[in-house]
Amino acid sequence: MEVLTKTNYAGLKQKLAQGSYVLFFTAGWCPDCQFIKPAMPEIEAQYSDYQFIQVDRDENSELCQEMTILGIPSFVVFKEGKEVARFVNKDRKTKEEVARFLDGVA
Repeated sequence: MEVLTKTNYAGLKQKLAQGSYVLFFTAGWCPDCQFIKPAMPEIEAQYSDYQFIQVDRDENSELCQEMTILGIPSFVVFKEGKEVARFVNKDRKTKEEVARFLDGVA
């Protein structure tokens, strides 16, 4: 999984202009983020049509504010530069919940 370096929303949109992406918002201190992290390689393999990008909430706090990411871990899907779905809240997420979310993305 690629790790996003510090950027702003305009820079992110440019990066996501072509293709399908899942942004995984996380932080090292977040226990719920650490809970889902071991399942991420399997989720990435199952949804190989997407490029997964890890976004550190602390390093990209301004980006998170711009995108209204109010809780972590959170997942936001972009296709061809447009946000198409989000699974954003502060609750712990299981592998099955993330899979259901990605299955529901048109």
